[in-house]
Amino acid sequence: MVKKLYLPLLMALVVALSSCGKMGELSSEYFTTNPQVLEAVGGKVPVTINGKFPEKYFKKKAVVEVTPVLKWNGGESKGQPAIFQGEKIEGNDQTISYKMGGNYTMKANFDYVPEMAKSELYLTFNAKKGNKVIPIPDVKIADGVISTSELINNTLSSANTAGSDDAFQRIIKQAQEAKIMFLIQQANIRKSELKSTSIADFQKAVTDANADVKGKKINNIEVSSYASPDGGPKLNTKLAESRESNTAAYLNKELKKGKVNATVDSKYTAQDWDGFQELVSKSNIQDKDLIIRVLSMYKDPEQRETEIKNLSSVFKNLADEILPQLRRSRLTLNYDIIGKSDEEITTLANSDASKLNLEELLYAATLTKDNSKKEAIYSKATELFPNDYRAYNNLASIAYQNGDAAKAQSYLTKAANLQAAPEVNMNLGLVALKSGNKTAAESYFGKAAGAKQLSESLGNLYVSRGEYDRAVSSFGDAKTNSAALAQILSKDYNKAKNTLSNIATPDAYTDYLMAILGARTNNASMVTSSLSSAVKKDASLAKKAATDLEFAKFATNSDFLSIIK
Repeated sequence: MVKKLYLPLLMALVVALSSCGKMGELSSEYFTTNPQVLEAVGGKVPVTINGKFPEKYFKKKAVVEVTPVLKWNGGESKGQPAIFQGEKIEGNDQTISYKMGGNYTMKANFDYVPEMAKSELYLTFNAKKGNKVIPIPDVKIADGVISTSELINNTLSSANTAGSDDAFQRIIKQAQEAKIMFLIQQANIRKSELKSTSIADFQKAVTDANADVKGKKINNIEVSSYASPDGGPKLNTKLAESRESNTAAYLNKELKKGKVNATVDSKYTAQDWDGFQELVSKSNIQDKDLIIRVLSMYKDPEQRETEIKNLSSVFKNLADEILPQLRRSRLTLNYDIIGKSDEEITTLANSDASKLNLEELLYAATLTKDNSKKEAIYSKATELFPNDYRAYNNLASIAYQNGDAAKAQSYLTKAANLQAAPEVNMNLGLVALKSGNKTAAESYFGKAAGAKQLSESLGNLYVSRGEYDRAVSSFGDAKTNSAALAQILSKDYNKAKNTLSNIATPDAYTDYLMAILGARTNNASMVTSSLSSAVKKDASLAKKAATDLEFAKFATNSDFLSIIK
């Protein structure tokens, strides 16, 4: 009889002890994560965890704190915990039914570190019933972190910087003018006019431009003759035409005497109303606004003349100050100054840069693709022309391309102190972004309107912030590693392949991105051929690929294993 009662009593005791003690281990089947495989986005690892406490599990007087923890060899990162309570606990936390159990959702956002590539996501539990601790084992709910977005820190190194342009012009158009003034209603050229400083300077310019010396070339000489708008159209037409004829004849005689072979183009203007209006507007004549208004009201030349003469209070001033200046012929020598050839500029840049002006020296650097030679030329430019920012900015671009961000920063600081030009701010933004300072980068980019490559630089910023679609739009058709990275992250794989295939100077990360593209599109040969090429260019990428979850499905592929060993 005692034995018969013993077993039921023992079972009841076990149940009683169970109901006030352990809550037991939770299976990973009760948890899912979104994304299923964690992924770094904008320097963070976000995850949404959906969990469930099963039926008859959560004690009515228990309080359970659940904390997501991302663990890796040598470290861990804890997310924001969530607290749950049993039915008999009075509090503001989510209540879980003992009989029905309960579902819950919690979010975590970890700061990414490279070691997370090989990591595990756990949920840890701190459960209590009153003052008594209830042990609940940790539950692993996810493996590793895909860190492809963090490649922006590598692709940034090959981003296009903004160079400062030179203003070099091999052919510079020049003009030299002179005037021959005429007396009222006369067309003869007075000897006193031919002795003027204006004519002397003009004749000297013609002689210099015509000399058999390399560097100058006459295009043509223009003769424009005018009559003032008083006296009527018929008289003024005859006067202007005669002034043109006499001036052209004088000029041709002088050119023949000086053995100058130049085309003379001549024309005349019978009534110079445009010149009249310009001179009036620049004068201090009283009622000049009234005169200009009259000109705008009447388009017929004769009516204009009549109305102007009716302004008796000001016409004498016009006759004394304005009209005499319009009785003239204007001579214009148009010629070119032809600069040094590329060969001459290159030779001087390497041998005696002091014989080049600033624009020629800056231009010299564009004549070579050798960055060491460019650097030498720009350095010389900073010595000879220390107050111009452009050489400093271009030295910064070279330093950045060489992977020396600190040196680039130093040059850019000097450039910005001279002139905070758009391209300087854009390059400062790239350096800031390379160092991880997104806030400073955004500020610099905001002051770089008009800089070349600004849209591309903004694309890099958007990738770093996890705004992939915005980055793709900003990159446009740019053929860079960062542009391809943005396209991969936004899952536009066809465009990414086209971008990577057309990068002018592919590097190790161009190949690595192509390998990732192969993995995402299940192209094993693309994975192995591209990864092999990447590792040949940068051996450290073999170690990275070994832990990169992008290649998880190739973990047993013999070709893949031979590359990463």
